[in-house]
Amino acid sequence: MTTAAAHPRGLMTLFFTEMWERLSYYGMRALLVLFMVDQVKNGGLGFTDETATAIYGLYTASVYLAALPGGWIADRLLGAQRAVWFGGILIAAGHFALGFPTIQTFFLGLLLVILGTGLLKPNVSTLVGSLYPEGGARRDAGFTLFYMGINLGAALGPLVCSTLGEKINWHYGFTAAGVGMLAGLIQFRLTRHHLGEAGLRPPHPSTNPRRLWNVLAIALGLLALVVTLAFAGILRPDPIRLARGTTFVIVGLAVAYFAWAFLGAGLTSLEKKRLSVILILFIASAMFWSGFEQAGSSLNLFAERHTQRVWAGFEIPAGWFQSLNAAFVILLAPVAAAAWMAFARANRQPPLAAKIAFGLVLLAAGFLVLAVGARAALASGPVWPTWLIATYLLHTVGELLLSPVGLSSVTKLAPARLGGQVMGIWFLATSLGNLLAGLFASEVTGDNAAAMPARFLQVVLTAGGTGLLLLVFTKPIRRLTHGID
Repeated sequence: MTTAAAHPRGLMTLFFTEMWERLSYYGMRALLVLFMVDQVKNGGLGFTDETATAIYGLYTASVYLAALPGGWIADRLLGAQRAVWFGGILIAAGHFALGFPTIQTFFLGLLLVILGTGLLKPNVSTLVGSLYPEGGARRDAGFTLFYMGINLGAALGPLVCSTLGEKINWHYGFTAAGVGMLAGLIQFRLTRHHLGEAGLRPPHPSTNPRRLWNVLAIALGLLALVVTLAFAGILRPDPIRLARGTTFVIVGLAVAYFAWAFLGAGLTSLEKKRLSVILILFIASAMFWSGFEQAGSSLNLFAERHTQRVWAGFEIPAGWFQSLNAAFVILLAPVAAAAWMAFARANRQPPLAAKIAFGLVLLAAGFLVLAVGARAALASGPVWPTWLIATYLLHTVGELLLSPVGLSSVTKLAPARLGGQVMGIWFLATSLGNLLAGLFASEVTGDNAAAMPARFLQVVLTAGGTGLLLLVFTKPIRRLTHGID
């Protein structure tokens, strides 16, 4: 079967694989913090809010970090198809491990999900691109449909897993996430012949694969040793200190990379100017995700503790609110795409910096709504869900402005010989944002709940102020891009 003939059926194979994977990921994510802070007598772990949100930040940040070696392993050793298969197996095993009621299996489950997602997530997207080597409108349409699969799974996962986890037993919710990934694996195995030769072999195979396998085995062995020592109680890492330390490490890596790229990579003057725009986008992206990724931590706890969720005698699971972002994306993504096309036809396309700026301003607007809602909740008890719904709506529109635009612009602005590295740095910004989100959440929950309105207003000022600053410097930034928007 040729790749061209495989387009429609191959795309549907990947559509459903990613849909099931996202269903399991977002379903588990909706439970994670709520499970960690619940009392032991109720089946939870009894962690403090500070510890739970720090662990959540480390987990979500690690998922993005794991995508870097995951893509490298597929490129050099496995090929994208096998990377997706083995990644899915690890993810399913991780969710089933979370289904066992012990602290050891909880952390083992998180680790397996991180490793599996690092293998599956970047390579399933690579497979979509491989189906359309000719590029053009068909490739754009294929990625659009694939993106709908991502958000369909992200919308359904919290509804299923939160209902089981919050209403019956936390571990039923985690197990349901594993069943979802298992369903994705089964359909991938039965239909992957539709992918043809796409991703069947590594595109840049190593000339010495045995050496790379040995390096990989040593790395996994060291990881297993650390896990064993932690389970034995010999290592007792403090999640909050670990999250803070990891934040400094990521910032240090980014500073070192940009310093090398500007000073030692032999870039031309034009390439350096465009790289400076990428640096601006890196900072803006990390700031955006540090607010946006409050969804699974502080916003999730706000839904549980400060939102009126009983309607007609039925208590809405707090995790259901995690479906709002994906549902809004499904509804609004076609509108956003049509708007960009209309701007382009009228030759009035907003500059890159303006799009990013408006994304940050909308994030700030969402936190302004939440700050007012938090003040009302602290004063008079749980508030209507409309506060959270409005916040998620504003954040989703901001995401549609910043995320796809930033990703597309980075691919255009990156120096050709540094393209892959710069994409890795771009995802590093997302990882940094997730870590900061977990740390920030610890300052507005638990014993710090009274500080919610003031802390949310700080996000309004920092994100909104950065957005307005970008608007002021739109023209100078546009000159640095030399025509790329």
